[in-house]
Amino acid sequence: MTGRIKGLFIKYKSVIMYLIFGVLTTVVNIISFWVFAHPLGLATVPSNIIAWIISCTFAYITNRKWVFESRVKDRNGIIREVISFFTCRLATLGAETLFMWIFIDVLGFNDMIIKAIANIMVIVLNYVASKLIIFAKKKEG
Repeated sequence: MTGRIKGLFIKYKSVIMYLIFGVLTTVVNIISFWVFAHPLGLATVPSNIIAWIISCTFAYITNRKWVFESRVKDRNGIIREVISFFTCRLATLGAETLFMWIFIDVLGFNDMIIKAIANIMVIVLNYVASKLIIFAKKKEG
């Protein structure tokens, strides 16, 4: 049975690792948002953008190293990877911020519940972008 579990882990390693670090990134994002929105009293949009910067940086580092195991070592390659990562994440930041603004600022829903729902949507969209665009395995030859 152990060999079978190991085989499944190897087969689905990037998804499993993405889920683990996705949860951790979400925790970083939600806690950051809460700190800026509640104790510091910033509005929804600035709090969300600051939380995004913090959590996106955390996500890039963990995704690069442990999820997609990027082999890029040269400076230009890493710069391309960083730009690609943050650019793709900007699209989901826009969708998340608009969603949060509508449901929190316009409709008056609870900010932390809406933040959690928004994060679920963002995790799925970011995985697809990371897998297909940012850390896509390049064919050799």
